[in-house]
Amino acid sequence: MIGLLGLVLSLVALMYLAYRGVNVIVLAPLCALFALLFQAEAYVATGLPLAYYTQVFMVALGKYVMKYFPIFILGAIFGKLMDDTGAARVIGETISRKLGSKHAILACVMAASILTYGGVSLFVVAFCVFPISLTLFARAGVEKRFIPACIALGSFTFTMSALPGSPAIPNALPMPYFGTTTYAAPGLGIIGSIIILGLGVAWLKYRSAKSTLAATDAYVEELSGKLPSFALSIAPLLLVMILNFVLSELVMDKWVAGYLGEAKFGGIELKSIKGLWAIITSLTVAIIFIIATMRKYHSNMIESVNKGTMGSFLPIFNTSSEVGYGAVIASLASFAILRDIVMGIAPGNPIISEAIAINALAGITGSASGGLSIGLEVLGAKYMESALALNISPELLHRVAAMSSGGLDALPHNGAVISLLAICGMTHKDSYFDIFMVATTFTVLATAVVVVLGTMFGSF
Repeated sequence: MIGLLGLVLSLVALMYLAYRGVNVIVLAPLCALFALLFQAEAYVATGLPLAYYTQVFMVALGKYVMKYFPIFILGAIFGKLMDDTGAARVIGETISRKLGSKHAILACVMAASILTYGGVSLFVVAFCVFPISLTLFARAGVEKRFIPACIALGSFTFTMSALPGSPAIPNALPMPYFGTTTYAAPGLGIIGSIIILGLGVAWLKYRSAKSTLAATDAYVEELSGKLPSFALSIAPLLLVMILNFVLSELVMDKWVAGYLGEAKFGGIELKSIKGLWAIITSLTVAIIFIIATMRKYHSNMIESVNKGTMGSFLPIFNTSSEVGYGAVIASLASFAILRDIVMGIAPGNPIISEAIAINALAGITGSASGGLSIGLEVLGAKYMESALALNISPELLHRVAAMSSGGLDALPHNGAVISLLAICGMTHKDSYFDIFMVATTFTVLATAVVVVLGTMFGSF
């Protein structure tokens, strides 16, 4: 019990202090070691806290940086170039004219949604959509503190876990466990998506209406001058989306890449890394395209590249520190007890049990994919066996599992939340409440509706 208390206190401390603005790069290892102090194992060997820090926390942090650093740095450079060339402003102004300034929030959400559903990493989406949103919000007179919640709603809610066909990791992870595809239970997924999107946009419009500023042209004046056409401005975004899909789904599967099985390349298969290679290639090509075609709109491309590079460091180290924290917590003996407790809830109904267990694990680890991976690895086969015995469709298991991973994961210590706030220059105090409402409250509610509908009518 003492060990469990340590986990809970550590998690509460991490969420509270992150919300209060304490830098998570320092906070995450301290909270992880605080949890360790409540574990009996911490007192049976000299230097064990240091071992957890250097051999568990830092190893997990390093692996994350090693794997995702190219996406962060290329995404930041891409977003900075889109901003400095005026391309982001042109896209923002065009969307604003088409939808009207009163729909700035919906425009921001839809821009993020389209990119995410197209397979673009949510970190890249944040770097791209933020400068576009600045223009939209300035023209509409909406405070920029609502931008993170708009991006969150568009990039890591329904497009991540509910919308059928989404290439996001949480929608792909259940496939090998249940023998399904990313299009599992499409009707239920669409219903869940409509609930999340509808409630999220309505909430943000209600909140922003209570604190609306006077519309301003300050951002427009700053970027005044010759600007690229809309076709040229949108071309880099389309290039990323199309090239990412073509490479990952049509081209790379045909490559002869047996060499990846060699020890020096990690002994892996192409399918485990093709998604990363595709987005790295796509972003690189798009960056080169911007530099080659928009030089007359921005003379100092090198400065933009340098600023984008420096701007990527804080988001990736914030996120990787959270990954390190989750690795330490997951390795503690008391975590196994907590995992078994949450997974033992509603054992007679695999749908309800799955929804509660994966939500809880995602909240504890601060990661949708982390909580989902743990839940499916431990109980995926059991859920499948129970579902078949009760004549429950595996597709329903898939959709509930994916949507459940996207609920409580967006608590204050979530790495994506922290990175999003850093990219937008906001704090938890500025913007987190609205992120919580759109990414956690409404997602959990939509998941509950899908569970009820699935229990009553089955998968559709």
